[in-house]
Amino acid sequence: MTDLRDEISELKKQRRAVILGHNYQRQEVQEIADFLGDSYGLSVQASKTDAKVIVFCGVDFMAESAKILNPEKTVLHPNRRAQCPMAAMVDVKSLNELKAEHPGAPVVAYVNTTADVKAEADICCTSANAVKIVQSLPDKKIIFIPDTNLGLYVQRFVKDKEIILWPGYCPTHVNITKMDLQELKRKHPDAEILVHPECTPDVIDYADFAYSTEGIIRHVVASKKKEFIIGTEENMLHRLRKEAPGKLLYAPPNATCPNMREITLEDVRDALSKMQYKIELPPDIIRRAKVPLERMIEAGRSQ
Repeated sequence: MTDLRDEISELKKQRRAVILGHNYQRQEVQEIADFLGDSYGLSVQASKTDAKVIVFCGVDFMAESAKILNPEKTVLHPNRRAQCPMAAMVDVKSLNELKAEHPGAPVVAYVNTTADVKAEADICCTSANAVKIVQSLPDKKIIFIPDTNLGLYVQRFVKDKEIILWPGYCPTHVNITKMDLQELKRKHPDAEILVHPECTPDVIDYADFAYSTEGIIRHVVASKKKEFIIGTEENMLHRLRKEAPGKLLYAPPNATCPNMREITLEDVRDALSKMQYKIELPPDIIRRAKVPLERMIEAGRSQ
């Protein structure tokens, strides 16, 4: 394992590369990432990096977003099987049909969407800034894609707007049930429950707080409490244990994203040594999709 990490480190220098890793990646992949974060944080890092090569350890739409924000750079996605099922739940044809049903309604696209779908959107958002972005729009009717649960979460805070929801969801987060959390709470009565807004409404109702992954980290680090039930992909606990040592963390069963776990250290090594697999997008898609992504980043800067 050490030799493999050393090999990756040397290849990274040779290629003038940076490795971006999502919070849900395998623990060993998190360890070799230059930057760890959620979709928003990694999008920002992708837009700021001066590296020639970006190795994106996450699912497909994340690597696409890095390419959109850095069209002049080489973006490598180490394993093509690392795809987001939620992003695949919305397509351009169906989205345009929905837009035709609600003329003039702006499209807020969760960053968990493919590049061609982003190209049809007005602004992107993440779970961290979805509420703020929807609130900032002057329109009274908003099309929100593709995550129904995140859209329902936003609706809690935006009473004066009609949110048209898309029937998409995250398979990992809908696997986290209220019953699972209740059982963990029975075993750990002093634990605070933190869940992701992609969870179902009944889970969010039962939890103490709903946050993005970065929000969960900030809360746990700052809290005086010692025990936490974490309702998101269980690999998050690896980063949490490093940033909040001494705190007791519990994950519900089945909180596993198999797609995020596709990428291995061998994949990262091969991506750098063979310069595979390059993200290639049509120039028109890059041009159009960059607008909603940059609007999302600009909104984040003003937070």
